[in-house]
Amino acid sequence: MNITIFGGAQPKEGTPAYEEARELGSILAQRGHAVLTGGYYGTMEAVSRGAHEAGGHVIGVTCEDIETWRGSRANAFVKEERKKKTLMERLGALIEGCDAAMALPGGPGTLTEITLMWNLMIVESLPRRPLMLIGRGWQSTFDQFFGEFESYMPVHQRELLYFAGDVKSAVERIENGY
Repeated sequence: MNITIFGGAQPKEGTPAYEEARELGSILAQRGHAVLTGGYYGTMEAVSRGAHEAGGHVIGVTCEDIETWRGSRANAFVKEERKKKTLMERLGALIEGCDAAMALPGGPGTLTEITLMWNLMIVESLPRRPLMLIGRGWQSTFDQFFGEFESYMPVHQRELLYFAGDVKSAVERIENGY
């Protein structure tokens, strides 16, 4: 499968968040999956590195908007770069180009990726596919969201999101039909 990984740009090498992302990339590659990331640093670099080191295919979906804003380029572990002009085109490519998506911890960008993909599936603009949110933070965030705004989200919409406590259980759930 082509699996998109969403996550924050902040994790640095040697931190638990970086190592968790690196482990995820490695596990996915060892199981024969290609990984798609935003292609830059932090979680994106760690997943790319783990997949690269395990001999997997690493696709980085980059864009001119980010490169102009940050002055960054694709990380060294990206094997195939798919450069887009705008951030919106980049988001579309990450979401539409995958068979499944996983989200590690992150900030507003990661939350945007999750909610955009979720909403596209709700309105059936995107065929249903697994959207796995990894970690206690996402579970508690969405539990609060569901609780406060329950009447806005019928159960069948909430059921489009899947939660896993760690990367290993997330991969198992994706491969076993979640």
